[in-house]
Amino acid sequence: MLSYNEQFQIALELAVEKHKNQTDKAGNPYILHPLHVMENVNSKEGKIVAILHDIIEDTDITENYLLKIGLSKRIVDAVVALTRSEDMDYQEYIKNLSSNPLAKEVKLADLEHNMDLKRLPTLEEKDLERNRKYQIAYHYLINNK
Repeated sequence: MLSYNEQFQIALELAVEKHKNQTDKAGNPYILHPLHVMENVNSKEGKIVAILHDIIEDTDITENYLLKIGLSKRIVDAVVALTRSEDMDYQEYIKNLSSNPLAKEVKLADLEHNMDLKRLPTLEEKDLERNRKYQIAYHYLINNK
């Protein structure tokens, strides 16, 4: 099995490559979001998961590919838990990922960053609605240990 440092390097290079032409809702390079989430996660494995938390959902990367390149099953399982399919209800998605401690740790940091409305140049009603959805999910994850 690859060391933590090797897995971290692979994850970072993959995320930078796959998110390189993507931007966030404020028009910033998307890679800044997973890096911010990573900085706010404490566990070593969680940092790798944070870097990759949107990689399956937003790119052509698959679970099998992540395993093939040497990432641990524990890390890949957390990334998969953080991947929401289009047909999955958001609350069901949050409930499902809450059973994976690594995914839960990363999702809390992800939600904290997503709830920071100062990141957006302007606020619209849809932003406030999305923020309320994130707050409900955050409180669910905090209160269901």
